[in-house]
Amino acid sequence: MNRYLLVAGLFAGAINFASAYKPAGNNIMTTWGENIDPAKVWQEYPRPIMERGEWQNLNGLWDYAIVGADAVTPAEYQGKILVPFCAESALSGVGKEVGADNALWYKRSFTVPKSWRGRDILLNFGAVDWQADVWVNGAKVGSHTGGYTPFSLNITPALKTAGDNELVVRVWDPTDLGPQPRGKQVAKPELIWYTPVSGIWQTVWLEPVNPTHISNLKITPDIDRNTLRVEVLSAGSGNGYMTEVTVKESGKTIATGKALAGEPMVIGMPADVKLWSPDSPHLYDLEVRLTDKGKTLDKVDSYAAMRKISTKMGDKGMVRLQLNNKDLFHYGLLDQGWWPDGLYTAPSYEAMIYDIDKTIDWGYNMIRKHIKVEPATWYTYCDRKGIIVWQDMPSGDKNPEWQGRNYFDGEELQRTPESEQTYRKEWKEIIDALYNYPCIAIWVPFNEAWGQFKTKEIADWTKNYDPSRLVNPASGGNHYPCGDMVDVHSYPSPPVTHVYDAKRANVLGEYGGIGMAVEGHIWAPDRNWGYIQYKTPAEVTDAYIGYANYLDQLAYDWFVGAVYTQTTDVEIEVNGLMTYDRKVIKIDEDRIRETNRRIIKNHSK
Repeated sequence: MNRYLLVAGLFAGAINFASAYKPAGNNIMTTWGENIDPAKVWQEYPRPIMERGEWQNLNGLWDYAIVGADAVTPAEYQGKILVPFCAESALSGVGKEVGADNALWYKRSFTVPKSWRGRDILLNFGAVDWQADVWVNGAKVGSHTGGYTPFSLNITPALKTAGDNELVVRVWDPTDLGPQPRGKQVAKPELIWYTPVSGIWQTVWLEPVNPTHISNLKITPDIDRNTLRVEVLSAGSGNGYMTEVTVKESGKTIATGKALAGEPMVIGMPADVKLWSPDSPHLYDLEVRLTDKGKTLDKVDSYAAMRKISTKMGDKGMVRLQLNNKDLFHYGLLDQGWWPDGLYTAPSYEAMIYDIDKTIDWGYNMIRKHIKVEPATWYTYCDRKGIIVWQDMPSGDKNPEWQGRNYFDGEELQRTPESEQTYRKEWKEIIDALYNYPCIAIWVPFNEAWGQFKTKEIADWTKNYDPSRLVNPASGGNHYPCGDMVDVHSYPSPPVTHVYDAKRANVLGEYGGIGMAVEGHIWAPDRNWGYIQYKTPAEVTDAYIGYANYLDQLAYDWFVGAVYTQTTDVEIEVNGLMTYDRKVIKIDEDRIRETNRRIIKNHSK
């Protein structure tokens, strides 16, 4: 199947405006951003974990307006915005802060292909920050809150029988004036806090389906029983329908399963099953069908991996992280996923995967995705490349007092019922959206004390909701005896003394932050910041290896995983291994690679 199949009508109208487009502002840009084509932005199929053959990409130039939040509709639209880049970004072509007092409106037209007639049409959004209301041809078709999760709307009743359809989206985003999950976005960026991201920031697209169709999958491997459990969820009336799954390897069927719609199936895998790991990231192809009396109502392509995430008490009384029942030292980078030209959105797919490729090339086996959620294609690429992911929940609300670094029964943040409901809703939606990606090994509900509340309750809920993964309750945060791990932060060096737990895996969730400002590649030339700064790549490399060798010693008696800060510079932070524009690598790559691989090997079996 062609994964990048586009139907007629793609980018309808956008090409006419391409000549008028140009990035906003004068900040540094990546090479991919400098060469962006507004008529061909983010054309990759956006949901490879559940892929259909027909779809229409709605990325491109839309009309936009920024008006008061109380306005019923804009009096007029003010120009063009390049979707899927947020309004504050350079690549949007707007480069304006929206703010909590305003709303951001979008408008464009689209045509439904004649070949789709008779089927339902789904309008899909990868992510919109934060509150979205959607109209088609003047009819309200749905709403969504949550800046990090995908949502779909069945817009069929609102469509015209022929000709152009009008799509309007209104977005309101209070940034740090609201309690919602927002990561590091603040209205007034400084130090480790960054520019707001408002509006559509992932792909928007259409797809045709039958009224009864597959709405989601839930895929759970069990290597101890050598089975693959697949739940096929359906929309519409699934009574009496069947679901069928075919497991393939290199085009050859190796296992099958059937179940009534709504019933999970447990598929026996071959005796010579191949396990997924960083050294061998083997994936099996899945063909999933929903049928009625032998007739296929819907078909999606997916994939799965056979792998197990767990812990085990090892020698010296240390709880070890395990992959496939073998000790594996998790060593990776704090990856925030920010871009100087696209902010939350990478300029292109090629730009996005560059960071993953460099992480692997430098000898790491893990990425901590820091208080952000990426597009589905990011996780699929990690699956294919064998990189383990620690997935953070984006922080929000207020930060409680830092209570200390030992176990305690102190006060936690007292959220309002609305704030708590908002957190729980989005955390569940994030886990639901990312559940099927084998690369994800660890859920991180809280970072440090940022928005931390009801820690044990949230950690227990997370573990019960997804027992197939580990839970790191609060990376570097206020510590409570819950979850599978205790996680400390220490800058710039790994710690001399800190919390230790004999019953859980002990990890160093952040350390390093070695800074180096590179002239011509700085977000704000008059101000930059790092935990410690050097002037040359040789100095940065020497400092890195010094800290890494100390970590190597600590890992014999203490830590079973570690995260170095960070992949790239971000805004005024200059403590990345690369500059923010990805044009300068600030380390001796060969020396770093050898050091990282040695540490992983020393503490894995």
